[in-house]
Amino acid sequence: QVQLVESGGGLVQPGGSLRLSCAASGNMPLKYARGWYRQSPGKQREMVAIFTINGKPVYADSVKGRFTISRDNANNTWDLQMNSLKPEDTAVYYCQWGPRWGQGTQVTVSS
Repeated sequence: QVQLVESGGGLVQPGGSLRLSCAASGNMPLKYARGWYRQSPGKQREMVAIFTINGKPVYADSVKGRFTISRDNANNTWDLQMNSLKPEDTAVYYCQWGPRWGQGTQVTVSS
């Protein structure tokens, strides 16, 4: 069974940067998209950035121009570089690959 493990969360001041990483053990069928989602208290989980099954990156409007998703297919890892962070980016961030989810990593943007 594929397992996903996130790393890189933490506390950062507004305007700062963080890089999240997701490492997958095992492989999934190529038909599955992979990416990053987030969930804030009292809100539904939302897509942040994903690679579609065609390999195209797609971003939520709220993070366009600030976040960048990247991947290393050979090592089954994908990262989320987050720049110009805002307090509203505070959430638990989850990596996802098809039906599999990581355990989540907390990102807090606060002065």
